Order: sequence, then structure tokens, then C-alpha cells
Amino acid sequence: MAINLQKGQREAINAPKFTIGLGWDTNTSSTGSSFDLDASVFILGENKKLLTDEHLVFYNNLKSPDGAVEHTGDNLTGDGAGDDEQVLVDLSKISDLATEICVVVTIHDAETRKQNFGQVRNSFVRVFDSVTNEVVLKYELEEDFSIETAVEFGRIYKREGKWKFEAVGVGMKGGLQDYLNKYN
Repeated sequence: MAINLQKGQREAINAPKFTIGLGWDTNTSSTGSSFDLDASVFILGENKKLLTDEHLVFYNNLKSPDGAVEHTGDNLTGDGAGDDEQVLVDLSKISDLATEICVVVTIHDAETRKQNFGQVRNSFVRVFDSVTNEVVLKYELEEDFSIETAVEFGRIYKREGKWKFEAVGVGMKGGLQDYLNKYN
């Protein structure tokens, strides 16, 4: 049975292989342009910085060097029900130096297209067991991010040898480069 998290809530992840599913719906009529939301994963060390540049997994780098994190590909429209983008995680392969996996969604070309997360609805992140497909947890973003163009949906972190998920839901006015500046 899935656990529905609230912002700030944390839950253990006991499955070594799981999938992070991210979904959203957009209101295209408000800007006249289609939306392209992009999921990115930052694999961080103790210092809260990327282990290497290759530890940023996103549409231009679909797999981490250790093969532990793999982006399944860029969804350019977000159309349809269910997950819009997915990231596969195998904790048995992850570098011993990794202590945190941050899951971020940005709006591609947001400034040019005059788009923000206030025009996005039904946003969620869910974690499900890759073997059984059982949903372990789900976090639905309920805030109105009227000026933000990027949101950290959640983070997976290691404490005392165990991995947990934290529902973050924090927005930022900026894009992927702003997160690179933060974590590089």
C-alpha cells in the first residue's frame, strides 16, 4: 500500500531497485506555447555537491557512471495520464560516495515562453518497486508556484546505511543552470 506524503515528511525506501515516476498536467492556453518539463537527478556526496559532472542525470546524460541511476527519456509534451518521465534507480550499484539523490523538475525555456509552475497542475512524484511495480510512496505538490520555474520535488538520502525519501516541494525562480550552480 502506497504512503501519501506531505511536504517535509520522510519515509524509508526498502526496495534496492525502484523507479521514480514524475507527472504533471499543464495549461497550454495560458501561454500559447506548449510546455516541456524536464526531470533531472543530482547525485551528491557528503558535501551536498555533485560527485562529478556525469552524476547529473537528465535528458542529455541519461545514465550515471556507475549505472545506478538511469533517466528513461525526455517527454516533450507531458500529455496523457500517469508518469510523464521516469528515472530508474538501483541502489546496489550506487557509488559509496553518494549520500543524496535530488529530484528536480524544470520548465525548459520558461523565460522565453513566459511559463511557470503556477500554470502546472496535478504535479506528483512517486516511488515504486521496479520488481513488483508496487507503489511505495507518493507526494503530490499542492502549492501554487506562481513565479517558480523549477521545483525540487524530493530527495533520497542515506543515513546510517539506510535510504529514505523526503518530500521537499521547494520552488526556485531559475532553471537547470541555477541547480547546477547550487550543487556544483
